[in-house]
Amino acid sequence: MTGFSSLKVGGPADAVIEPATKEDLIRLVSCLTAEGVPWQVIGRGTNILPADQGVEGVVIVLGRHFAAIQEVVGEGGSRQVQVDAGCSLTKLVRWCAGRGLSGLEFCFGIPGSVGGAIVMNAGAWGGEIAQVICEAEFLDDAGHLEHRLLTRNDFCYRGWRHPHGKVVVSGIFIVSSDEAPDIVERCHRYAKARAAKQPKGVASAGSFFKNPEGVAAGWLIEQAGLKGLRVGGAEVSQVHANFLINRGRACADDFYQLMRVVQVQVREKFGVELSPEVKLLGRWYQGGARDGKE
Repeated sequence: MTGFSSLKVGGPADAVIEPATKEDLIRLVSCLTAEGVPWQVIGRGTNILPADQGVEGVVIVLGRHFAAIQEVVGEGGSRQVQVDAGCSLTKLVRWCAGRGLSGLEFCFGIPGSVGGAIVMNAGAWGGEIAQVICEAEFLDDAGHLEHRLLTRNDFCYRGWRHPHGKVVVSGIFIVSSDEAPDIVERCHRYAKARAAKQPKGVASAGSFFKNPEGVAAGWLIEQAGLKGLRVGGAEVSQVHANFLINRGRACADDFYQLMRVVQVQVREKFGVELSPEVKLLGRWYQGGARDGKE
């Protein structure tokens, strides 16, 4: 899974399949479920920590074949954008900017795909997906497609309230008209601010921990004196403490152990429990050094 994880770690999956069409995806999910084969879906791999022992079953990648974007007309003639789950957020924002469509600029530079952003309610600079999405298309584990209107009540901080087992296939976002140069300027401003605060040239998963209510996880980690802390090849970034980075030879176990150390130290100093944004995938229950699969 090293090639499918932005952290550049992880053992092999039993199988990795990238469907070419929605029909292929439906048939694949239906077949795997009927045969009792475990499966899970990933996009660009920016929010996952796959185990060194590998991933059981089939990993379905929604990639370049699920990246279509089109403008649609919403209720009352409002401007909306429909986009497939495998499209990158930055590609979506650039597409919108080129057509004078505003509202998604906060997504510019967020690593990951539209599908993952919906499930995680991704956000930055005071904006989040829950504020701009109005509808999504889901696929359940039996291979049935469902269109559902969404409101902010369907989401929580860095998550959504829908049950597991539903795959996001596409989403529809509310946008508004603006001058393209103004949209591009906002994107550049966000990109510049992001570049000044985040590590460059190293593998990471972006923000590793969710922010507890009322305080930034990075501030807690920094105040606990953990910047620069290493376990194997994994390190708490010196630039931004909520980034755990791969110094070149890290394995997944290094990141897991570093995550645990950070959680323990922050809990002991502040009484705050840090929850990871990243999702642990695979055979974490094997090898002995685990609390169990998370």
